[in-house]
Amino acid sequence: MTPTGAAAAQTYQSIDTRSNIEDASPHRLIQLLMERALAMIGVARGHMERSEVQRKGSNISGAIDIIEALQASLNHKADARMSENFDALYAYMMRRLLEANLHNDAAILNEVAGLLSELKEAWDAIADQV
Repeated sequence: MTPTGAAAAQTYQSIDTRSNIEDASPHRLIQLLMERALAMIGVARGHMERSEVQRKGSNISGAIDIIEALQASLNHKADARMSENFDALYAYMMRRLLEANLHNDAAILNEVAGLLSELKEAWDAIADQV
């Protein structure tokens, strides 16, 4: 049986994702997590616009899970003050995503995506230094 185009694409993406994760440095893993969270927020926005409540909630929950993992990965010993700031920012983003889901508010999704994009840009900029 030949897979459909969508099934083949999904299989390829799964293999490609697994390969990226297995070969990734710790810095790259954080980039991948941020990319995935941003993608899930974007998908949630689309589901929100189409009133697809369950899919919207699932993607927002996935983004929250990823941000929680980013929060858990903070190294508080390296720079306690900076890690506390990131900890607070991640907590804020998770809280806002919950509010976006509850109130069906795309503007909040855009706010969190903007914050996470800025954070990712900074993280990308230090790739050569890590």
